[in-house]
Amino acid sequence: MNTNSIRILYVIDRAKLNKQDKCPIRCRITYLGNRRPFSTGLFVNPNQWNSKKQKAFPPSENNNHINSQLSLISQKINKAFLMLQVNEVSFDVGDIYLAYKGENTKKNKFFLEIIQLHNSRMGKLVGKEYAPKYYQKWKGTHKLLQAFIRYSYKKNDVLLSKITLKFLDDLDFYLKSNKNQKQITVNKCIQRVRRVVKLAIAEGYLDTDPFILYKPKRYVKEIVYLDVAELQKLEKVSLAQERLIQVRDMFIFCCYTGLAYQEMKDLKNKHIVKGFDGNTWIKMVRRKTKTPISVPLLPKAEEILHKYNNLDIILPVISNQKFNSYIKEIAVLAGIDKKITHHIARKTFATTILLYNDVPMEIVSDLLGHSKLDVTQRHYAKVVQRKVGEHMTLLGKKLGKN
Repeated sequence: MNTNSIRILYVIDRAKLNKQDKCPIRCRITYLGNRRPFSTGLFVNPNQWNSKKQKAFPPSENNNHINSQLSLISQKINKAFLMLQVNEVSFDVGDIYLAYKGENTKKNKFFLEIIQLHNSRMGKLVGKEYAPKYYQKWKGTHKLLQAFIRYSYKKNDVLLSKITLKFLDDLDFYLKSNKNQKQITVNKCIQRVRRVVKLAIAEGYLDTDPFILYKPKRYVKEIVYLDVAELQKLEKVSLAQERLIQVRDMFIFCCYTGLAYQEMKDLKNKHIVKGFDGNTWIKMVRRKTKTPISVPLLPKAEEILHKYNNLDIILPVISNQKFNSYIKEIAVLAGIDKKITHHIARKTFATTILLYNDVPMEIVSDLLGHSKLDVTQRHYAKVVQRKVGEHMTLLGKKLGKN
């Protein structure tokens, strides 16, 4: 049992007199050299406070009420301290205060409780640091983990201190067997769980990371994009309907700029500027990562821009769902046997337009607006390997002639 003692001291804040000329009484808990002050919610005439006796004086109905309330607070604090000692857990002065308030101590926080803490903080930053859609994904993750804990542990929540590496293995199995999720989706959920655990460690709710030895299961994700021949088919296909012509033009525009759907939709005249080199550039901030985008307009993209640039919002406005429906229809007419969505344009820009034309990976990452270079490398590693193979083949032929 922990034999260290605590000290409870009541002090008045003379600088904060209210309209009744009374000042607040604050309580200060001291344990292991650390303090935790808090307001008692009580007010006293400063001339009637005896700091040595820790009482309001002289006796009166109001002063007697204050003294009884302070005595009650001291009893509750001592009781909380005793309970923490009996439980033989490691605790600090903050835990004593939480126990006094009837809340979970830091070392007895629940997993879903920390997710709620994370989401409440994120919710206050929506529109400032986070997009609404990203916030909704986290809320969805919270509901998913609630269902997982009920199914796997038959409980409404689990203590952080009880979580082990098996928690992630159980989650992996649950998401695949019960939710039919693919490994890439499972890994994203596990990534969010690990972020919550890091928050718990930062807040002092956990001493160590229970998932430190976890290794994410690999998944093979094939990059789908249009090669040069397919892109030319799409550019040349004859289309009769105006809606299809517009969607084809927007798709090609994104193939030569790498804009994601939201940036394409938000593109305005103010984002088209003259660059340091005298050429026309797109300069805007990517919604997903909040990183700046600076993309020089290639001739094909500039041609499409001039075709539609007669309004503040440059390109025709269409929902993502309709866009993807129409571009699939266009792909069939062009004889392209691939499942095409708007996002394929972004991948085509990265591969066919940039990497296959020997643009360095660092520049590709910058043009795509990726937050980190390793994101680009992870997505397009196979494309780079193929390009390296082509260069080595040409080098072999060249050296073979010598």
